[in-house]
Amino acid sequence: MFLNQLEMFVKRQITHIIKKQQSKFPILALTGPRQSGKTTLLKELFKDYRYISLENPDIRAFATDDPNGFLNEYSENVILDEVQRVPSLFSYIQTKVDESKKMGQYILSGSQNFHLLNSITQTLAGRVALFKLLPLDFEELKAAELLEDDYPQALFKGFYPAIFDRDIDPKVFYTNYIQTYVEKDVTELLNVKDLKAFRTFLGLCAGRAGQLLNISALANDCNISQPTAKAWLSILESSYLIFLLQPYHQNFNKRLVKSPKLYFYDTGLLCYLLGIRSADEIILNRLKGSLFENLILAELQKKNYHQYTHLDYYFWQDSNGNEIDILLKNYNGFDVFEIKATETISIKLFKQMDRFAELAAPEDVKKTLIYGGKQNQKRSKYQVQSWKDISLHK
Repeated sequence: MFLNQLEMFVKRQITHIIKKQQSKFPILALTGPRQSGKTTLLKELFKDYRYISLENPDIRAFATDDPNGFLNEYSENVILDEVQRVPSLFSYIQTKVDESKKMGQYILSGSQNFHLLNSITQTLAGRVALFKLLPLDFEELKAAELLEDDYPQALFKGFYPAIFDRDIDPKVFYTNYIQTYVEKDVTELLNVKDLKAFRTFLGLCAGRAGQLLNISALANDCNISQPTAKAWLSILESSYLIFLLQPYHQNFNKRLVKSPKLYFYDTGLLCYLLGIRSADEIILNRLKGSLFENLILAELQKKNYHQYTHLDYYFWQDSNGNEIDILLKNYNGFDVFEIKATETISIKLFKQMDRFAELAAPEDVKKTLIYGGKQNQKRSKYQVQSWKDISLHK
C-alpha cells in the first residue's frame, strides 16, 4: 500500500512478493525512480523496522566516517533508504550479514539503479533479493477504480503515485520532478557538468520515443560527443527515466535492424518533455502512435517487475519494413503483438503479424492486436486486447 490517503484502496502488486523473500535472504533491495512509492511501501510493509534515510547529511556523515559504528547502531531490522549515497557501506553490510546469518536483516532502497546495482553485484551477490518498483501500473489503478477511461487522459496524466494521492496537476508535478532530478541527482550524484545541454538531451530523447536509437544523430543534434551521449543515456537508464527494447535477431534470411528502440518509463513525463499540455493535444499529435506504443511498452515493463515474471520480450524489424512491435519466443514458436492507437479494428491491422507468420513457418505464431479501444475479442486466428487489459503471459 502507499501514501496515507490511498493506502486502503491501492495495493502495490509487488508487496506479497517482497514479503515472501524476507525469510529467504539476509538483504532485500528495492530500486526504482524517485517518487515511485518505494519509501512508503517499505514503511508499510516493514512496520517493525527502523527507517534510516541516508539523504540526511548527519546520518550520511555517520555512515561514511564510521561505518562499523553506524552498523552497530543499526544492526538489524532496519530500512536503509538512498543507500547508494554511501557506497563504502556495502562491504561492511556484507560482513554483518555473513556473521549473523539472519534473514531479513537489512532492507535497502535507492533511486539510482547504476550505483546500487553495481554495489550489489560486486559486494552482495547471493545475499540479496532485488526488486524494482516503478510508477503505478494499470492493474493497481483498476483495483482502486482510478484508471482513466480513455487512453489519452491516462497517457497524459502519467502514473506517479503523488499525482493521484494529492491530485497534483501533471504540469506542476513534472515541472518539479525534472527540476529536482536535474538539480539533485544529475548534479550531485552523477557529475554532469553541462546541465543545459543535458536538459536538451533529455528533450531530444523524448522526441525519439518509440524510435530506433541512433546515438550518432542524437549526439550531433545535441552538439555533444558520442561517448558523452552514451554516458548520458546510461544515466537516464540508471535513473529509471528511459529503457531500451532490444531487437530479436533470428533473421529468416532477412537483413535485420540491430539498434534498440528507446522508450520512457512514464508517459506523463514524456508528454511534459514534448510540450504536450493537455490530453486533447494527444489526439491530433503527429506522435500519437509512438506515444500509445510507449504507453503499452511501459506498462509491460511495470508488469514484468511488479509481478516478478521475468519475461524476455523484443521487437523485430527487417530491412524491408516488416516489423513486429513485441515478440516473445516460446517453446514451440512465437507470441507476437501489434500495437495500434486506433479505436477501430480492421483486417489491415493484422497484416504485419501475418507476414511474420509466413516468414517464421513452420513455427507456430500466436497473434495479438493491442489497440486503443475497450473491447477484447477472441477471433479464430487472432486475439484483440484493449489497452486496459494487456497481458504477455504465455
